[in-house]
Amino acid sequence: MTFDPTEQWQLRKPASVGDGGAVTAQHWRAARVGAAVLENGGNAVDAAVSTALALQTCEPWMSGLAASGYCMVRTGGGRVTVIDFTGVAPAAADPDRYPLDPGAGPSFLGFPAVVDNRNVVGWGAVCVPGAVAGLSAALDRFGTIGWDSALAPAIDLADHGMVVDWHATLAIALAAADLGRDPPARATFLPDGAPPAPGRRLPLAALARTLRTLADRGPDAFYRGPVAEILVADARAGGSVIDAADLDAYRPVIGDAQWLDRSTGRIAVAPTTSGGQRLVDTLTAIDGTAVDADGFVALADALHAAFAAHRRRLGHGGEPRDGSTTHLNVVDRDGMMVAVTFTLLNRFGSRVMSPGTGILMNNGIAWFDPRPGFGNSLAPFRRGANNMCPVLAERLEGSGWFALGASGGNQIVPALAQLIWFMMEGGLSVEAALHAPRIETGFSPAVRAYPDLDPAVLAALEARFAVTRHQPVVFPRLYASPSGIEIGRDARRIAQAEIGYPSAGTAAGG
Repeated sequence: MTFDPTEQWQLRKPASVGDGGAVTAQHWRAARVGAAVLENGGNAVDAAVSTALALQTCEPWMSGLAASGYCMVRTGGGRVTVIDFTGVAPAAADPDRYPLDPGAGPSFLGFPAVVDNRNVVGWGAVCVPGAVAGLSAALDRFGTIGWDSALAPAIDLADHGMVVDWHATLAIALAAADLGRDPPARATFLPDGAPPAPGRRLPLAALARTLRTLADRGPDAFYRGPVAEILVADARAGGSVIDAADLDAYRPVIGDAQWLDRSTGRIAVAPTTSGGQRLVDTLTAIDGTAVDADGFVALADALHAAFAAHRRRLGHGGEPRDGSTTHLNVVDRDGMMVAVTFTLLNRFGSRVMSPGTGILMNNGIAWFDPRPGFGNSLAPFRRGANNMCPVLAERLEGSGWFALGASGGNQIVPALAQLIWFMMEGGLSVEAALHAPRIETGFSPAVRAYPDLDPAVLAALEARFAVTRHQPVVFPRLYASPSGIEIGRDARRIAQAEIGYPSAGTAAGG
């Protein structure tokens, strides 16, 4: 088969390598924030929380104060704690508010469409946010700096405004139609009625005020203080059923990780609603499998089986197709390691902004099946099943720990399964693993493949599956965007960002 590449270049990114700490993030400015925290004596959790809070000022379409996610922390003795701060459906959540639209195609998550897309766009799509509670809980349990100190870099960045590059222009343009219908979002991201050109700074004055309030009054102000009061008023004005009691009742779920013991090491994932069980199912099936042509066929079979099992657990036949998320990893000099994945769900979430706070709102209601009677149906106080899958892992024979995660919706688990396989069975470093060609499959029986895979691998896959060859281009993103950090055999820290995500970067510190 002849393959004509769409883009005529080869991509690489250097890893950060050192003896101290390191950070990866989907925006290099946020990674530098975390590295500076490490340089100033902070630990991995201090750096991770600071990095996460900074991301909303440079990559706001992926995450922010209204996001949902997971934070995994490895402490002494190899214990891994998971802080689940996924969003929660409000107490008044009612499927009758989301009648099905039989004349429209499925939603971006594969569920039946809802009239006016109201579970995806607008205030009716917003669930109770968890990011502030989850990140502050991580800092309280494991950090050494105060919440106000963790917020300080984000406040500084917000004061200076978001610097627009070409990737930000693209992200805004893709959501411009919906953003343009919401006055505060339009004023922020479409200041002249159109996506801003690269080089422009977008003022974030309302967000900066909110961040200062949270720094002065503490994270509780988001759930039962002045920020909560403004959020509830804005939500009600926009048509949401979220009320003060919903915010007041929100708590993150904190517990131990789910573990998978393999012949090549052990893997920790977030339990319950995450993509962790699909990853565990896939890795169990290919434990000890060589990274070769037959191994890639076994991997594709394992992914198909894992996603089929996930579909059976949810009790529906939806096939998710898209999603926007962000991931960061941190390790410090003492070996504490953190992996955080969090998201607004869609690009720019529900595409509405709280005018009084400057916070972009999530569209977490889209995670739920709008039909009653399924394992993931919309119901009060429920947390929706999702694709996020932060990973902490330990290889056998003292060869070190590593942290991984990715953005990319349904593509996250396939990417992480391969990276772990490359590192554990194939012996690759995190730098080599993230530069290695991959495949993408899951719900679909078809397989998408990097065209530069070994010809023997492509031939073996094409003998079993319908295979299409696609480059990992910036847009549309056909593969996940992973990143990782490892502690190698020589105790050096190696941090690698996604090579094809333009703004993703690493930084060393401490």
